[in-house]
Amino acid sequence: MEVVIVADAPAAGVVGADIVSALLTRTPAAVLGLATGSSPLPVYGELIRRSGRGAISFAAATAFLLDEYVGLPPSHPASYRWFIDHELAEPVDLPSERVNGPDGCAADVAAECARYERAIVEAGGVDVQLLGIGADGHIGFNEPGSSLGSRTRIKTLTEQTRRDNARFFDGPDAVPRHVMTQGVGTILDARHLVLVATGAAKAEPVAKAVEGPVTAMVPASALQLHPHVTVVVDEAAAADLRLADYYRETFRSKPPWQQL
Repeated sequence: MEVVIVADAPAAGVVGADIVSALLTRTPAAVLGLATGSSPLPVYGELIRRSGRGAISFAAATAFLLDEYVGLPPSHPASYRWFIDHELAEPVDLPSERVNGPDGCAADVAAECARYERAIVEAGGVDVQLLGIGADGHIGFNEPGSSLGSRTRIKTLTEQTRRDNARFFDGPDAVPRHVMTQGVGTILDARHLVLVATGAAKAEPVAKAVEGPVTAMVPASALQLHPHVTVVVDEAAAADLRLADYYRETFRSKPPWQQL
């Protein structure tokens, strides 16, 4: 696991965009794993700027979303498909037909989860998976207590997560109670995991995920088991890291040939 500490959210966006840009340059038909919420927005903003000046292209890429609310159609402004379409796919040249997400309105949720899991495998797996982290240490919608070997499935959201997401709805009571989410095991199948976290509110969960024990009570701690993880945090989100100085030193001292 490599921890990259930067000054602020825009700087975190640059590092995340560097990773995605390098992937698209060497593999134009890459498979991207896309997260929603506020954490990846600086990355998406930087990618949009680079796409606008012709530095990168998503034209041959494929994307998979981490999760979707049960009961919300893609046209709903709080759905994650709507979020990705407006925050990344439409502003760049990522074809809509190659943006994949679970069908939140599927009649058979279990069958839809199984179909989505197969679709990721059939696409060749995810090359780079962008992630955020919840206040309770969740990744995707794998809440505390989730199996570290879990696959795409339905999950019930905690009240804390519903409160955290209430800003996208008309209050906490309007937030759906259920989601379809890639499991921790599904996420760990991606070849490169990139977790982006900014702000003081993320300091505690980042420290638990990076330096604490691997435990289902902090699902993001499972990233410690993956061979290629990049954690990009600003100074505020790095505040509780005991080895912060070491992370800064190792990043400054990387050999020129060693990429993120």
